[in-house]
Amino acid sequence: MARKSYRVRFQGGVGFTLAGIVDRPDDQIDAPVAVFSHCFTCNKDLKAIVRISRALADHGIAVLRYDMTGLGGSDGKFSETNFSTNLADLKSAVHYANTQIGPVTSLIGHSFGGAVSLAFAGQPLESENDDHANLKALITLAAPSDTSHLATLLTRFDPNIELTGSGQVTIGGTDWDIDQQMLDDFRRHDLPHMITQIKAATLLFHSPSDATVSFDHALRIIGLIQNSPANDKLPSLISLHNADHLLVDPPEDIQFVADTTAAFLHRYARPGSN
Repeated sequence: MARKSYRVRFQGGVGFTLAGIVDRPDDQIDAPVAVFSHCFTCNKDLKAIVRISRALADHGIAVLRYDMTGLGGSDGKFSETNFSTNLADLKSAVHYANTQIGPVTSLIGHSFGGAVSLAFAGQPLESENDDHANLKALITLAAPSDTSHLATLLTRFDPNIELTGSGQVTIGGTDWDIDQQMLDDFRRHDLPHMITQIKAATLLFHSPSDATVSFDHALRIIGLIQNSPANDKLPSLISLHNADHLLVDPPEDIQFVADTTAAFLHRYARPGSN
């Protein structure tokens, strides 16, 4: 299927302009629309996100991948962001996609972007006009089951964050300024409760050998959704044997994830599907 990709910019959740790329099938009107959220300190141009998004477009699915505030091509300062601003940015991305691409019926999130997607999907509907009113499916890749673990990890990297109110950590070879407000916000959110409120069909990908977010998180998410009276669709978990956190190795996993995600979204997230 012919694919077209183009850059977009739109207003983010906290007032800064966000950068995005739309990968979509050419001349297909009724394509499922997904919004793809990246991992902590990552951006829309991460190799796995690019390849999965383009492959989904080849499968007839439109995808908006975007940079959160302070990352990639988006405006703003990363140290001033937190989980609340991430949620606000996802809401803005979904709103943009709803108005410019088509009804957003699915969310995809990698790592901390998966946590943001889980939280957003678990928010209650206030009206039929809510940005996530058409949400039918949710895909996560190596997502954590809570946000407080990241606060603990960042403090372990640099205790000065809590001792003096700010510090610096090195992630992926880049130094990042981290302020105390970020950790406080991470600890404030009750992600497990939000997960129990998810009503969308949910598919999780996770590696038992993931050294960044352990496989226990995937099992916990599955349990929270499966035992929730809010969701009558049993969640699915696919184990990615020997895969790393960024889906770099083995490289064939990216195509497997894309093909499986496409089949899942065509089953559960087509406009008008139940």
